Amino acid sequence: MKLKTALCFLLLSAGPVSAQATDTQLLIGGCQGCHGVSGQGGHGIPSIKANHSRDEFIALMRAFSANERPATVMGRISRGYTQEQIALLAAHYARPQ
Repeated sequence: MKLKTALCFLLLSAGPVSAQATDTQLLIGGCQGCHGVSGQGGHGIPSIKANHSRDEFIALMRAFSANERPATVMGRISRGYTQEQIALLAAHYARPQ
């Protein structure tokens, strides 16, 4: 019982986990299957890491979603994201400002 109490105390004292950080990690996982662990791309899949500014990344995702940019699957994939999720992905993958 003491171990359980100590564990609870440690978890509570660590503070809340950022929901945004958790959401971003989950979203990144969806990109990694095709674009690679760090977004480097390869085998015909473009790199998404640091190739675009934040605003460019968001504009590209919106263009995919609206079928204004040619793609194989990105049009369908991009329509599954909210604007907030696209902004989180852009913050992660965009070129440093």
